[in-house]
Order: sequence, then C-alpha cells, then structure tokens
Amino acid sequence: MERFGTLSFGRYGPLGAGRQLTAGDSMLQAIDLAQGMDELGVNGSYFRVHHFARQQSSPMPLLAAIAAKTERIEVGTGVIDMRYENPLYLAEEAASVDLLSGGRLALGVSRGSPETVVRGYEAFGYTASDDPRGADIAREHFELFLRAIDGEGLAERDTSSPFGGGTGMQRIEPHSPGLRSRVWWGAGNRDTAEWAGRAGVNLMSSTLLTSADGRPFDILQAEQIDAFRAAWRDTGHTGNPRVSVSRSIIPITTAEEAMYFGGRQDGDQIGVIDGMRSTFGKTYAAEPDVLVEQLRDDAALQSADTLMITIPSQLGVEFNLRIVESFARYVAPALGWAPTTSGA
Repeated sequence: MERFGTLSFGRYGPLGAGRQLTAGDSMLQAIDLAQGMDELGVNGSYFRVHHFARQQSSPMPLLAAIAAKTERIEVGTGVIDMRYENPLYLAEEAASVDLLSGGRLALGVSRGSPETVVRGYEAFGYTASDDPRGADIAREHFELFLRAIDGEGLAERDTSSPFGGGTGMQRIEPHSPGLRSRVWWGAGNRDTAEWAGRAGVNLMSSTLLTSADGRPFDILQAEQIDAFRAAWRDTGHTGNPRVSVSRSIIPITTAEEAMYFGGRQDGDQIGVIDGMRSTFGKTYAAEPDVLVEQLRDDAALQSADTLMITIPSQLGVEFNLRIVESFARYVAPALGWAPTTSGA
C-alpha cells in the first residue's frame, strides 16, 4: 500500500436533536479535513458523486477549493457519473482543476451507482439511451471526454473570428498535459475492469462486486485487479497503472470510537443491486494491532497501491481527523505506507 486517503459521501441533512448539517457546512468541513490530512502527509481526499441526493453532486468547485488550501494531497472523485456529464465541459473543468492543483487531480468516473430517482440523467437532457441503466450513454460520453483531454481537435476554427485566425480543428482549452494518466474508471465487475485496462486508464475497484460465488470479497476483487492488469499489458500499454480499493476501516483507540463502532465488525454481505446478486465488502473496526493483521490478509488491498477509507461524514472534522491520524500512525506504516513530504 503506497498511498491512502479518505472517500467521503459528503452527506448533509438532519443530525438529530434539532441539529442540521447544511450543504455549505458539508463542503467547508471537507476543506478543513483535507487541510488536516495534508499536514499529516495523507495522500488523497476523494468524494462520491450523487445527483438528486443530499451529497456531493458538483465536485469540481470543492476540489479546486481544497487544492488551493493544500500543498500535497491528491484531490479526486470516486466516482463522477458519466451519464450526467457533458464530456467537453467536464474536460475543461478537469483540466482547470488539474492545472490549479499542479497535477494533483485523481478523476474517477464510471456509469455511476444506482440512483435515488428514475433515469435522472434524462432530466439533464441525455435521453438517447437504449440501455435501461444508461451504460451506453456513459461509455459514449467517456470516449469523447478522453479525446478531449488528449488534445484532439473537436471543432473547426472560424477563419473570420476576431479572437484568432488560422485554420484546422481546435482542441478544448485549457489543456493539461498528463491528465489522461490521472483518470480512473470505477469498476464493479471483471468485465468493466478489463475494459478499463484496454482503455488505458487507472482502476478504482468498487466497494462491491456484481459477483457472488461464495468466495470472500477480497479474493473476488483481487482477481478483478489481476484481470485489469492483464488487459492493460495485452493491449500494449506501457507503465504501471494505479489501482485503488475502498474499505470501511475504523481504528478503535478511544471510548467514543468504541461506543460508535465497537462490535460493528462483520463479514462480507450478499445482496442484490441493479438486479444482480452482489458481494459487499466487510467493515473493519478494531484496535490498531488487530487491524494490521486483518488488512495484511486482505488480498485485494495487498494487490492495490491506493487505499480509500470511507469515513462517517456526519461525525465532523475532529472525529474523522482522529480516525485518519490513528490509521496513519498505528496501522498504515505496517502495511508499507510512508507519509507524503513533497509532491502529490
């Protein structure tokens, strides 16, 4: 494990006892938490993206704000739902954040997870899907997005324009060299992982897999990662792609953490998502020395280079920063991690 960071839903809403966490509170707390993690040398601050829900839906302003307030930490998404995106506008936004951050963007995209509404992407104007889940729209948008960030000319220059002459096709601006190497595809099964390998982008392996054959989640996920890397090599891509996995991990070091999460450790769960039997990863909640042994036995975590820890967003900055600090101090070094001191 070379890197770790946090994966947040960015939830907001009622907290109980008459308290309310607003959307503004949620975003400002995310900035504060990222600043604290940057000081600790933690590698990344990543956000889930959900539309028509009280969570993060438009992450680019938040990522830009975090980048402006930090020096080293990677800022990213896990994942942006490409069914909802104008691929050229996303290319402009992604390049802007990547340039502002000095190349610290980790842009995770995919078809997205099940929604809170019915075919919500159609409300955004994307109505041409023949797939009941909109996967065809997501792939088409992603392919155009990659062409755009690669600098391909996509619109013909107007030779009579007062804003610049010339002929030929114009690329999207701004253009951020190297952004392609910082794009990830979120995959929930083996087939999409292999597709990502062939496309030449990094892999964000989901918190679930649409597979349930009785084997443990980490074994299924490790096989998915192996298939992704094999597809990358077989297609002829050079270099080593990055791979991330996400886990719910709570180091228990205080009575408060024991009150909230003691006894919460459970095994893998089997459920149905998008009509498919799926395996969901377990929660790790224990004292640090116990966590070290358990995580050393997690086959997928050992195969990946980046770990994203899902955090309980509604418990606030201080609580979450304590969880992250405990993991960084007592658990992560035993898994091969060292804090970032320079660069992203």
